[in-house]
Amino acid sequence: MIPNDRLEQIVQRFQFLEAKMNEGASGDQIAKLGREYSELRPVVEQIVAFRQLVGDLADAQDMLSDPDMRVLAEEELPLLKARFPKAERALQLTLLPKDAADARPAMIEIRPGTGGEEAALFAADLLRMYQRYAEAHGWSFDIIEENQTELGGIKEVVAHIKGEGVFARLKYESGVHRVQRVPETESQGRIHTSACTVAIMPEADEVDQIEINAG
Repeated sequence: MIPNDRLEQIVQRFQFLEAKMNEGASGDQIAKLGREYSELRPVVEQIVAFRQLVGDLADAQDMLSDPDMRVLAEEELPLLKARFPKAERALQLTLLPKDAADARPAMIEIRPGTGGEEAALFAADLLRMYQRYAEAHGWSFDIIEENQTELGGIKEVVAHIKGEGVFARLKYESGVHRVQRVPETESQGRIHTSACTVAIMPEADEVDQIEINAG
């Protein structure tokens, strides 16, 4: 369980930053405060959502002792408890130490693994999923390189994603993704397991051009 005093410290710091910014700080100071405020905002939003869920659980538990509300509480409690592990995990992720590359744009590579043509189609599904996710967050999604199969699958694709907090949100997507399903090309209804490799890398920082003296 995440200590409540730690969560409260974060919320109080966020509120302090918000108050200081509203007071009207100088140019350099407002920029510094704004960066920290932007970093804490998604954390505080997650804390508020988590606390709301904990409060709803406590309220539903109390309702069990009320004969008039018991039936409603018995219906709500399983739903609330089912949401709790995911909400706690989401909060834990936002509390992880920040990576220096979290604010950078990212490069994404998707390559099919085992599964033949079905894996290539799964790679195309993953590509569309990340494109929709980027669109939902207001990010730009530019395909740099793409190699398709005759059936519309993907042999390989490389894309550049740019926006606020791109690498921070996507870095845990790196790894092998698997799916089990009956392919449209399968006439006997057999379930196929397909795999794709997804690599998420932060965009490299720009570096000054280095001249090498051949002499």
